[in-house]
Amino acid sequence: MSLAPRAVLVHRRTEYEELVARHGTHGQAAFFLSSRGRSLDEVADRHHRTRQALREAEAAVPLTWRSSRVERADLDRFLFAPEDVVVVVGQDGLVANTAKYLSGQPVVGIDTDPGRNPGVLVRHRSTDTAALLRAAAAGGRTDDLTMVEAVADDTQRLLALNEIYFGPPGHQTARYRLCADGDTGPGEAQASSGVLVGTGTGATGWLRSLWLERGSTLPLPAPCDRRLLWFVREAWPSPATGTTRVSGHLQGRQGLRLTVESDRIAVFGDGMEADALQLTWGQSVRLGIAETSLRLLV
Repeated sequence: MSLAPRAVLVHRRTEYEELVARHGTHGQAAFFLSSRGRSLDEVADRHHRTRQALREAEAAVPLTWRSSRVERADLDRFLFAPEDVVVVVGQDGLVANTAKYLSGQPVVGIDTDPGRNPGVLVRHRSTDTAALLRAAAAGGRTDDLTMVEAVADDTQRLLALNEIYFGPPGHQTARYRLCADGDTGPGEAQASSGVLVGTGTGATGWLRSLWLERGSTLPLPAPCDRRLLWFVREAWPSPATGTTRVSGHLQGRQGLRLTVESDRIAVFGDGMEADALQLTWGQSVRLGIAETSLRLLV
């Protein structure tokens, strides 16, 4: 007998909860902000709207279903099952934070603060959760958003929805060799602030800022396009390092290989530095289109 679906509600601590945790009480947090000319009221209002949306979403789970909650900080320790329907309650970025831990489960994005969030990935209201869960269980229409993956030569693997960054963990210079699949030579030795490989979903964020800064003529991909763009940040020319390969696109099975030639390099996705691959001298990592996509309910 097959298991009933499980609704997994993903959320994160609100700004209000973080302030109270830091200062001990509501009063202390309010005093801290008022001493700097700010009020806690707006932050508290957003907190109450977020918690109300989470309660409404949880109450909408059918009685015959199982349900579970997971906070963003615990995502890397949570085991998602194939029959899960994932309900992300929060901001667009929380969907991206969740995507890397999934393997094809349908995702429902619930916007807790309409008008303040762009709503690119959290497209729905909490009051629509019941209908959305039924649609997800019935195989409702989804947008299959392209993801990017990094696979290291020691089999470590990382997924991201927006972008993957390869670079120094601090403000040092990253030194590495860059080559594309099919290159016969060792690739170009480079010294830079790092390499960014992004998707169409990420083309509204960090990837777009690099694209604009560079004045790139490469067309930005759409979220469902099986295509990536990559940029080298602040490549430095020297007698030992080059700058001839600083941007490009990847499609199909194409990949970009980076071989570390410095003490330590971090590879992380969607801004989650705490969950990064750590590489050192001589190690290499391949960046390309992931086979897994994020199935976001329309």
